[in-house]
Amino acid sequence: MPNQSEPPQKSSDGTVASADQTGERPRIRVRGQYIKDLSFENPNAGKQFGNDSAPKIDISVSVNGRGQSDNNHEIELHISAKATVGSEIKFLVELVYAGVFAITGIPADKLEPVVLIECPRILFPFARRIVADCCRDGGYPALMLEPIDFAQMYMQRKSQTREGHTRPEKTN
Repeated sequence: MPNQSEPPQKSSDGTVASADQTGERPRIRVRGQYIKDLSFENPNAGKQFGNDSAPKIDISVSVNGRGQSDNNHEIELHISAKATVGSEIKFLVELVYAGVFAITGIPADKLEPVVLIECPRILFPFARRIVADCCRDGGYPALMLEPIDFAQMYMQRKSQTREGHTRPEKTN
């Protein structure tokens, strides 16, 4: 699909005007979304039937974003879910779900929150379904991830970066 975003406006002196100066309205377009990496490990396949012990499920979620050319940005949503009963792993699902977004009309100083909050918010329902389907197809009940507050994750990431700590955000 061709990029339909409008090119930046040039003034009579040849300088490029910002989105605020041109009046271009902010716009986020999904150019494509896809599975970059998917792994489902079921080391004790078949043994889960007849076992009524509830597993402990650890879930971790992180977001990465990087700019590409022509206002395009690739956003990766990393989701990992590990189910254990005692020290025995029941299943492990790891997903990297990504999308390319055309983002226009947003000043550079406001772009990071859009890339790390709004874009993952768009990707999440699709990634959630993939994780649920993998668990169900592996013989377990579908793992329905709770909605994620990407704004809170972003704020935690910013505060950790200020403190010099960078690690993936976790939700349980």
